[in-house]
Amino acid sequence: MIVLFSLPLAEVDFDQSILYSTIILAILLTGKKRTGKFLATLWEMARWQAWSRITTINRRQLMFQGLGWGIPLTQIKKLLSVRNVVRKRSSIRKKRGHRHVNRTIEMYRIMPLKAISRAWGKFNQLELPVVLRRPLLGLYVWMFDCKVDEAMETELQNYKNLGEFFRRVLKPDIRLISQKEELTNPADGKILHFGEVTDGILEQVKGINYSVKHFLGPQTWNSNSKKSKRFAKQTDEEYFRGLKVKPGNKLYHCVVYLAPGDYHRFHSAAKWTINYRRHFPGELLSVSPGIARWIHGLFVLNERVAYMGNWEHGFFSYTAVGATNVGSIKIYCDQEVMTNVKHHPDTRYTPGVYFDKDFRENPIHVEKGEMFGEFNLGSTVVLIFEAPENFKFNVNNDQKVRMGEPMGTCKTS
Repeated sequence: MIVLFSLPLAEVDFDQSILYSTIILAILLTGKKRTGKFLATLWEMARWQAWSRITTINRRQLMFQGLGWGIPLTQIKKLLSVRNVVRKRSSIRKKRGHRHVNRTIEMYRIMPLKAISRAWGKFNQLELPVVLRRPLLGLYVWMFDCKVDEAMETELQNYKNLGEFFRRVLKPDIRLISQKEELTNPADGKILHFGEVTDGILEQVKGINYSVKHFLGPQTWNSNSKKSKRFAKQTDEEYFRGLKVKPGNKLYHCVVYLAPGDYHRFHSAAKWTINYRRHFPGELLSVSPGIARWIHGLFVLNERVAYMGNWEHGFFSYTAVGATNVGSIKIYCDQEVMTNVKHHPDTRYTPGVYFDKDFRENPIHVEKGEMFGEFNLGSTVVLIFEAPENFKFNVNNDQKVRMGEPMGTCKTS
């Protein structure tokens, strides 16, 4: 994996958290006979286009950088052998074209990503020896361009494990909450997509859609009577009308992707009231922009915790979506929710499973900018909300945003 270090990180079009965890495991396995086989297996797990970049590295450059990083010569030879395999398979893939894309997605989905993510989550909590803290966390900081100077604790040696560093707290007033706009950015990250919801259809990324119906599930939060039987027969348009958007209002959405280097806590985007929670114990596919462009309905497939309620303009929902290597999603105002646990059914074989909790008798009131939850590595927040026709977004697709900055408003200047 060291071969990717010579490439600009921006060019690597897949979830870099997988790359980082692979590097750490490769370092731990250095010198052992199974390392070459391990790396070859990891190569099968990642997206081909990213791994094929290995072929662009000169052998001498690989040797020089590998030795510079203190990797033993025997280990470098194993990496070279992996590189040769990649070169051969790359030429085969080019000849085949995209005939096997669907099969590749199927193979990706049957991988034990939940077990891998649970293992990575446990590894994150292991206390690191003091002597290793600065090198390992420093590697992470360098790879993902983490802004350590913004954290309350800037000394890497004082973080006992990776989990503590992921959940680092920022200095007071380093993120100011915009007071002019009703809606602010819930997290540091990148805007994948935003806009109006048309006939119950959302855009995952440009040109790839999924439905509100399958993302949020039956609208049991709208009444005391469950409508699961009717839900199966509902069209996306009927479901959309069932949300009871007020006359003159529209339904909007925004998707914020948190990269591994971003601040991993997420906050409330508005002042609102939570009435209902739904937990979908789905899959843990990567949610990086490259994968989001590759797999249709990715956010519907993945594990997620959706909160439904109301804000000053009507319906409001806030969903935290899980991803590969995210050992858990923690919600501060709802300690009961537990994600990525073994006793949950495998939704690849039992789709449509979810767990609900009704807060309507004792609704939870959340203030704008209030800490809402945290990811263990990096993932996605999806907002779906009702607002007047004059609501305007203050963001652009692919824009890097920071928590508390303006996202949108109905007010005219």
